[in-house]
Amino acid sequence: MYSHKLARFYYTTYDIRCSEDIINPCTSHCYVMLLAPRAAEVATSFHPFLYACVLGISHVNVIYNGPGMISYEPMRFDFLWVRWFDTNQSSNLLLDRLIFPPMASKDAFGFIDPTHVLWGCHLLPAFSEGRHHLDGIGLSRSARDGQEWKAYFVNR
Repeated sequence: MYSHKLARFYYTTYDIRCSEDIINPCTSHCYVMLLAPRAAEVATSFHPFLYACVLGISHVNVIYNGPGMISYEPMRFDFLWVRWFDTNQSSNLLLDRLIFPPMASKDAFGFIDPTHVLWGCHLLPAFSEGRHHLDGIGLSRSARDGQEWKAYFVNR
């Protein structure tokens, strides 16, 4: 497994120009946005996007040797290790409000294919609500939860 410090996401802007977002898990430029799956549309409180904090950028070279194997050539698989955000629809604010689910929940962390990322997003901490851990010491150094805020707003 190979770790990387940066990921670049290329996209087309609204005025038909090419642009890129650079994601670095060790800085405040670590938030990404994805389209929500179609199955979520049947829910009553559907939100069209998923938001995540990128904790790691990696790739692996895999040699498949099962049924239907063609050759012993390794295939590269890129992936992002992320901590998911939950959208908090209880407020009637103009900006979407995000919170981290509890770290012990089964859907708190995950892996995503970088090709599913739309682009990086800018999140504003809800300063009025404060930080989760006032002493700056969280439960996990890998998740870097010691510096997290109780809630965030999606900047549009």
